[in-house]
Amino acid sequence: MSSYLISKIGYTLLTLLGVVTVIFLLFTLLPGDPAQMMLGQNETEEQLNNVRKKYGFDKPVSSQYLHYLNDLSPLSFHSLKPDDFSYYDSKKYTAVTLFKTSTVVSVLKFPYLRESFQKNGKKVSEVIKETLPNTAILAVFAICIAIFLGVFLGVLSALTKDRWPDKLIQLVSILGMSIPSFFSAIIFAWLFGYILQEYTNLNMTGSLYEVDDFGEGKYVQWKNLILPAIVLGIRPLAVVTQLMRNSLLEVMSQDYIRTAKAKGLSMSQMIRKHALKNSLNPVVTAISGWFASMLAGAVFVEYIFGWNGLGKEIVNALNTLDLPIIMGSVLVIATMFILINIFVDIIYGWLDPKIRS
Repeated sequence: MSSYLISKIGYTLLTLLGVVTVIFLLFTLLPGDPAQMMLGQNETEEQLNNVRKKYGFDKPVSSQYLHYLNDLSPLSFHSLKPDDFSYYDSKKYTAVTLFKTSTVVSVLKFPYLRESFQKNGKKVSEVIKETLPNTAILAVFAICIAIFLGVFLGVLSALTKDRWPDKLIQLVSILGMSIPSFFSAIIFAWLFGYILQEYTNLNMTGSLYEVDDFGEGKYVQWKNLILPAIVLGIRPLAVVTQLMRNSLLEVMSQDYIRTAKAKGLSMSQMIRKHALKNSLNPVVTAISGWFASMLAGAVFVEYIFGWNGLGKEIVNALNTLDLPIIMGSVLVIATMFILINIFVDIIYGWLDPKIRS
């Protein structure tokens, strides 16, 4: 198990390095001057040169890349020369000093994701800290809808195989997997938040927290979670339904199920005591992957519903060319996706020794 765990950790680190490299090159090699993006249109050449020097935009791409890795690494080394773009500024890093010489300092720190171009130098980590919990809440509710409703519909579809409930569920599942999330979001917002608003009492747009009309602070508006959670959960719901149906049909054809039936067990007893548990393995596998990918899929859903999460923040950053927020957000989502999948692989390796061999 130890060698299997070490190999998975090594694979994770190499994958993260690849993700960081791709993100850095993708946004660094884009046309345009980052210094000009930060200052806007009313800048002077002297101001541009100062910004380029401060952030290392005038350095070769290789130097910028190493500096970016140094900022992201928990263990990093920094210059103590104020005119060096890798200068250690204690205001930028949340760090503990390990050792220090006359020119270099080594620190143990949280990954530094740089500062926003458009939010008056606000740290990207602070922006993510403010928005990621809202996206996580949305993803959790969406996956819960997909799990419970998907398992129920999958069981119902399997029990009514080739009859009209099965065919109807299959049709809805195919539509759920094929329709893009942004299109579903527009339809649901328009239909349930505008046309049927008198009956649903739901809003077309709105976030988890809303400002009190009298300016007395924020309050939680849970009803704003319903529509975006349903829309975000449609595609995994369709996948879970299909997997549950196919898996249950396969399990129901096994010998031990026929034996249980011969002993006089009712259909509900066979499903509840024997078939359901053994049918959930592929569903669990799908759910682990879908939960991680939901963080990326929430981008359009959050923007359309006005949900103040990380997805909406990414769209706003794209509109304003706020590269640090885009890079930091994409990196966080990719890292979470990788870690969740690696964690699931490790759990499977622990449960099934054949996987480790």
